[in-house]
Amino acid sequence: MKFLPTVVVPFVALMSTESQAFAPNYATRSAGCSSFETEFQVSRPHLHRHKHNNPVRVRMSSAEKTETEEKASPSEDDGYNLSPEFRAAYAQTQKALTAAIPKKDLLSPLLHFAKEYLAASQEALASGKQECTAESAAGRIMQAIQFGIKYGTGEDKFLFGSSHIGLRGDPEKEDGNEIDFYAFGCDFFRSVIDTEHSLVMGQDNLKLAQEYLAKGENVVFFANHQSEADPQVMSVCLELADMEPTAENIVYVAGHKVTTDALAIPFSMGRNLICIHSKKHIDADPEMKPVKQRQNLASMGSMLEMLRRGGTPLWVAPSGGRDRRDLETGLVPPAPFDQKTIDMFRLMGNKSKVPTHYFPLAMVSYDLCPPPDSVEAGVGEQRNVRFVPVGINCGEELMSEGGLEKRHEFVELAMNNCVAAYDALREKMEL
Repeated sequence: MKFLPTVVVPFVALMSTESQAFAPNYATRSAGCSSFETEFQVSRPHLHRHKHNNPVRVRMSSAEKTETEEKASPSEDDGYNLSPEFRAAYAQTQKALTAAIPKKDLLSPLLHFAKEYLAASQEALASGKQECTAESAAGRIMQAIQFGIKYGTGEDKFLFGSSHIGLRGDPEKEDGNEIDFYAFGCDFFRSVIDTEHSLVMGQDNLKLAQEYLAKGENVVFFANHQSEADPQVMSVCLELADMEPTAENIVYVAGHKVTTDALAIPFSMGRNLICIHSKKHIDADPEMKPVKQRQNLASMGSMLEMLRRGGTPLWVAPSGGRDRRDLETGLVPPAPFDQKTIDMFRLMGNKSKVPTHYFPLAMVSYDLCPPPDSVEAGVGEQRNVRFVPVGINCGEELMSEGGLEKRHEFVELAMNNCVAAYDALREKMEL
């Protein structure tokens, strides 16, 4: 595959031997780790309050504390209320990352990400998710950072083409790659998703979409977009609905951030992608705009090839970016769909000469990885992680008479149906 040029966040190229030894293989799930007699409050700040956010108490016990746990002390900004066990795991993570990354401006966001993930894992463990021990959570976060450094920077950085097929650990087909990056991403976020209270609505519509795909027809999901983890949220939700094959085959229309940000790259490597520069960011660097436009044309060509083959499920956010929180109300309304984006996907469906069906898809995932309150053109944003339920709601297939000449009515229908599905999902989840 011919890879396109890309830009990555400056990162340290190598990690220390100690930090590499600390992180187990991502697929390894520890059955437990040393514990101790203590009682602690699990309490996290959330942007949305719901009935599952109330503090809970957990009691763990063992004969004695480890030496590391004895020495671990609350870190600066200890609003996370980490237990001694998770505090010790953070102290080890902090030590490994500090040794590997001397520059504070690079180290600080990684330590923040690590603490957020450990705190979310602590809540998950308190809820009964036994795979979320301090040891296993620290292993997952260190593995994610290692992958980000290895594949997001330096000589081994991964460059995405106009399209990308997810790497699933098939050495013969993937130039020697043995890592299932799809499973890595799902495992990483599934552990901090409250799956017990997550919800999948519109399952009849999802099954209809599956039937179309089985017949070799195409399906396009017009979705609102709330977090960087939305592809993993889709997978987890479709797993809950016993639709794993559909989850694995979805092709995501991806903006430049998920293919150029060092931490995002390994998660994107496991996904089927059409790589584009979104309308919101294509003008950020005027000198690069012609290059980006040529790349977008190549991406549209790749997408048309997929649609002509048939049986392609596409996920696209017609808003061109993530939903943003209303600072006055605290609510997160779906961002408006872009007319030209929807027109383009309908045109591609017609040009493919293969029946193509369109469904509105509402997603509730904002609190899992809340984005910044304002749009940022660059990469390398601060990552937050919360242990919360997520949900999707697939609306009825979008129908319109008259084809593209009715485009204004169609985009209004798509947006209104997505908002209706979103409101119904939030109400059902009691958010």
